Amino acid sequence: MESLLTGKRVVLGVTGSIAAYKAADLTSQLRKKGAEVHPVLTEGGARFITPLTLQTLARQPVAADLWSEGQGWQPGHIELADKADILVVAPCTANVLAQFAHGLAPDYLSSLYLVARCPVLLAPAMNGKMWSHPATVANVATLVSRGVHFIGPEEGMLACGYEGLGRLWPVDGIVARLEQLLASGR
Repeated sequence: MESLLTGKRVVLGVTGSIAAYKAADLTSQLRKKGAEVHPVLTEGGARFITPLTLQTLARQPVAADLWSEGQGWQPGHIELADKADILVVAPCTANVLAQFAHGLAPDYLSSLYLVARCPVLLAPAMNGKMWSHPATVANVATLVSRGVHFIGPEEGMLACGYEGLGRLWPVDGIVARLEQLLASGR
């Protein structure tokens, strides 16, 4: 049976969380289901996973630097946003949530987000106190009101040693949610 991801262009944003290592598994699972994966790595994300890992698994170049993008006349982040079927950010940090909610565009990923007109799925991963902070709660509410979809976070042991809500949702669950969103056309 053919996956709903077959032939779909998935832009995968990877931000500065310890959970960034799971982006390798996510990329691999998406490719196995027939998706064309275009990784976008933030500066923070590159501290946890290398561009070479994502590039090898995705079989696509990794976009990271807003100021050295594209070969043609059109800015690369706009070109990639225009051809994306879905944008998923996994893991998504509190910082990136805030940038998206407030329309800040200091890097490739946040600039791409502002131009994207495809469905957006964010998979947060952060300390539980950060997740429950009123600023983060307000940013999530703002993004939800704009039609952004969320999956997670889940409860469990966090990298900081605390137990609580803030873990990245399991990769297979993220893949399933992407398929649901693509099936619904939202």
